[in-house]
Amino acid sequence: MLAPRSIQIVGQEVAIAWSDGEESYFTFAKLRAASPSAENQGEPDLFGNRHGGVTGPRDYSKVEVRGWAQVGNYAIQFNFSDGHKSGLYTYEYLRDLARHP
Repeated sequence: MLAPRSIQIVGQEVAIAWSDGEESYFTFAKLRAASPSAENQGEPDLFGNRHGGVTGPRDYSKVEVRGWAQVGNYAIQFNFSDGHKSGLYTYEYLRDLARHP
């Protein structure tokens, strides 16, 4: 089962060493901009239309990761310096995010 072996802050990045030996690196700004939370992405209605979420570009260059918590055996919840902490980043989502710079 895919799981993080180690999560560390290295400079301005979060480094994740995975159980399969792969490593992923994310800038704080990339993680914050890619938050899968409803606050960030919006919420779909019954017809698939998205409501809410961030509209337009945002500058997350000064945002930092202050901490994180593993959620069950499937996700990581990051705590950002701007107060955002509601996104659950599944392990698969993070792996995909790392593959697309």
